[in-house]
Amino acid sequence: MDRMPSDNHKIVIRPDKVPVGEHSRRFNAPTIDDVAIVIVGQDFQKRDIVLHRRTNELTRVSETHRCYDALQYPILFWEGEDGYHFNIKMINPATGAETNKKVSAMNYYSYRLMIRENEESHILKCRRLFHQFVVDMYAKIETERLNYIKFNQTKLRSEEYIHLRDAVNNDGNVNDVGRMIILPATYSGSPRHMHEYAQDAMAYVRAYGRPDLFITFTCNPQWTEIKDHFFPGQSPIDRHDLTARIFKQKLKSLMDFIVKHRVFGEVRCYMYSVEWQKRGLPHAHILIWLVDKITPDQIDSVISTEIPDQMIDPDLFEVVTKNMIHGPCGALNLNSPCMIDGKCSKRYPRALISDTVTGDDGYPAYLRRSTDVNGKSTIIKVRNQNVEVDNRWIVSYCPLLSKTFKAHINVEYCFL
Repeated sequence: MDRMPSDNHKIVIRPDKVPVGEHSRRFNAPTIDDVAIVIVGQDFQKRDIVLHRRTNELTRVSETHRCYDALQYPILFWEGEDGYHFNIKMINPATGAETNKKVSAMNYYSYRLMIRENEESHILKCRRLFHQFVVDMYAKIETERLNYIKFNQTKLRSEEYIHLRDAVNNDGNVNDVGRMIILPATYSGSPRHMHEYAQDAMAYVRAYGRPDLFITFTCNPQWTEIKDHFFPGQSPIDRHDLTARIFKQKLKSLMDFIVKHRVFGEVRCYMYSVEWQKRGLPHAHILIWLVDKITPDQIDSVISTEIPDQMIDPDLFEVVTKNMIHGPCGALNLNSPCMIDGKCSKRYPRALISDTVTGDDGYPAYLRRSTDVNGKSTIIKVRNQNVEVDNRWIVSYCPLLSKTFKAHINVEYCFL
């Protein structure tokens, strides 16, 4: 180790320090133990490993070498089996013969992580080491994609990009421009990719006006589809792969339920984006444009902000009390994440009103009846204490969607 350069880098997460101009919650400290990899700079160094031989020589092993996986993760690959390398050929499933196509890093590691019946999946049982392995290998996948783009710029016709020509014309000295690597719009997360999606969103609004419904769909780690695939002793935090796969299927089912089954009527168009929360759960923000607009007098039949009657609909009552109660925060819990300057940033508890009325922020003030006029209340635990909450703490939801998918599905009606 004396022959290796020292590494004194330290990463400190300070949730109370927010850079100027950034979102207040973007740099929040995570609430679960996550494994991440940080690659700094555009021309990042190769992520090779160095072996110290018995002859006192140092040998560099590339991350794409067949022995990299076994040398980097000897606990996972104790038999020293070969890992990914460039010369793996795809197999024709019909004939079993090799084809001329080569296996990509994404193909290979997707195959290794797939759950198969009657086959031991020891990698999936290693918890945090499994997380480190997945993150490390995904960095390898992204490196392979970026290298392909870097060495195939002529196929992308990068010289045709107008901004590159403008830089040459304005500066005059080509040597000062440097070598530019163009990331195409097909590369997820690139500036052109994000710009393309933003332009599509603006085109939707320009052509069809405001959306009718804004839906937030959050993954529920207690879904039976997730829990049934755990190995003994595992919890959702140990299997982010299951969480991501099943959430994607649930999201597809939700969109089919809305679009194909027309639960809100015929859908003109829709769009959504998927994000990951600091607690390790994916959630989607969905915009829905309907052919026949929802009228103000129909809002109460689609969206509710009240606790359902436990005797009439016990299933919906269970879903709402588990997933659709905000906080509580304020005096009941001053340490709630939504508290900013002693106030709830989500404006809870909301006012109790007898009719749904239009609000000042583009969303209605939904019907929230008090317990004096047939409104319901329930008892929940807050910091090991029983607290009674009423309709002031309920997040707006669609009873049909919540009962069908048993998750946090926030539905808002947009009238501006």
